[in-house]
Amino acid sequence: MRIGAHVESIRSSDLKTILHSKRANLYYLEHCRVLVNGGRVEYVTDAGKKSLYWNIPIANTTSILLGTGTSITQAAMRELAKAGVMVGFCGGGGTPLFAANEMDVEVAWMSPQSEYRPTEYLQAWVRFWFDDALRSHAARQLQTTRLQRLKQAWGARALHEAGFTVDTGRLQSLVQQLGGQIADAPDSAALLIIEARLTKALFKLAVDTVGYGEFTRAKRGSGTDAANRFLDHGNYLAYGLGATATWVLGLPHGLAVLHGKTRRGGLVFDAADLIKDAVILPQAFLSAMRGDDEQQFRRHCIEAMTRDESLDFIIDTLKVIAVETARLAQASDARS
Repeated sequence: MRIGAHVESIRSSDLKTILHSKRANLYYLEHCRVLVNGGRVEYVTDAGKKSLYWNIPIANTTSILLGTGTSITQAAMRELAKAGVMVGFCGGGGTPLFAANEMDVEVAWMSPQSEYRPTEYLQAWVRFWFDDALRSHAARQLQTTRLQRLKQAWGARALHEAGFTVDTGRLQSLVQQLGGQIADAPDSAALLIIEARLTKALFKLAVDTVGYGEFTRAKRGSGTDAANRFLDHGNYLAYGLGATATWVLGLPHGLAVLHGKTRRGGLVFDAADLIKDAVILPQAFLSAMRGDDEQQFRRHCIEAMTRDESLDFIIDTLKVIAVETARLAQASDARS
């Protein structure tokens, strides 16, 4: 923290580049101004007659959510774009997320722009994306990997030490049952039904694990209990990583494999699915039971996603899906 201190100007070219998958910071800001001061991107809050300046280490940041009462300068957006930071405007408490130029509740981000974005994985993705059967195959891959990640994360020592000790028998049975259904699903419509069953079963398992009591998942933004509010807020943190991962790989958000028919940002939802159940869901119920506030909940989520290398996992999974499914498309073309 500094109060009006002079800082020697720093050029963007002097910043050490950090791979997105290794970046540690994800910000939610409210009631502040984001600007460039002395070459640094900072957010400014008011304390009486004084302005407090807080540095944002942009070279080590994946995404920034700007909540209620925020503004950002053109210079700050330029520096954030140079550093490859995703920026999204949202309502209070991190939800809903607003598009940059249309006030709806679609997940849309202001992506850093460059004429030299990588195209390797985009080319692989579009190689299969227009084939319904191959797109369904990619969706099955994504959902299968999601289950594997869930099983691994819910059995981890860190979650047990935090107070979330799940019934491993129930979890194993659930993963095995739904894993088989996913493998046999003929199309994306069937997969969405299975996903709904999975989510409902996981809520029940989490409620029983922490002793939460009665719980009904409310529509986004309409929940009055702590667990619903934390789920809404935490999911948008996961969307930030999903948007970052797809940007890193050069994949447009509209080329979804599961959620794309009704949401133009569907690929962000697909990518976030890989970690939402594993990280956000158990933490929402843990924080609700402990009486955490939003800041404490957010910190726990970000720490867990960093510790579990969630962004690395999303990026690597999308790479595998792109390459392997494109090979199937190539083999199919060769046979025909």
